[in-house]
Amino acid sequence: MQQQTPYNNMNQMAPNMNHGGHELFDLHEVLACTINVLDQFMIFRQFVQDPELLDILDHQYSFTLYHYNLTAECFTTGQKPNNETQTYMIRNLSQPIYGIKPTQPKKPNQSLADVKDAGISAHMLGLIKSHASLLTMTSVEVTNPVVRRVLASQVQNFIEMAYEIFLYQNRNAYYQVPQLGTSDMQKMLNTFVPAQGMPQMPPNNRATIH
Repeated sequence: MQQQTPYNNMNQMAPNMNHGGHELFDLHEVLACTINVLDQFMIFRQFVQDPELLDILDHQYSFTLYHYNLTAECFTTGQKPNNETQTYMIRNLSQPIYGIKPTQPKKPNQSLADVKDAGISAHMLGLIKSHASLLTMTSVEVTNPVVRRVLASQVQNFIEMAYEIFLYQNRNAYYQVPQLGTSDMQKMLNTFVPAQGMPQMPPNNRATIH
């Protein structure tokens, strides 16, 4: 009997073994960082004063926990999870407010009594933005097709979550958005123009067509 090659053995492996080595380390980091987001949100909750921010925190916690479970399941089994990924919807969608208005200078808290919604929302935004970046970097390294899809589908949702926190901060002047003057902005906007027509690609004399 002819002995199977290692390559054939790899093709016949169980679904839960359908992972590359680099992928295993990346998924451990993703899942550990997701737990960190959840734990931090739980800690933040006791300091939140604004009901609107509390609603955002609870909504994002539930969404993150749901997708943590999906990711852990498909990572362990290598197969499609029992539930589908969901779409995150911003509940209070508003237009950004541009411009800078005077505020009190910022400084480190001197005690826990100084913890306010401005700081809590800033911590939330930092965590969600970092997690969106981590999901993006990891999803392009994953070899398992199911895990790749589950991770990739979360990226846009975490971007929406970050934008929701930004809008909350922006409405409350915690995150102000400066703009360039009209003349400078117009120059920047007109720096790039669309390409016209089809480019003339150079011939390739090296590739051999079989």
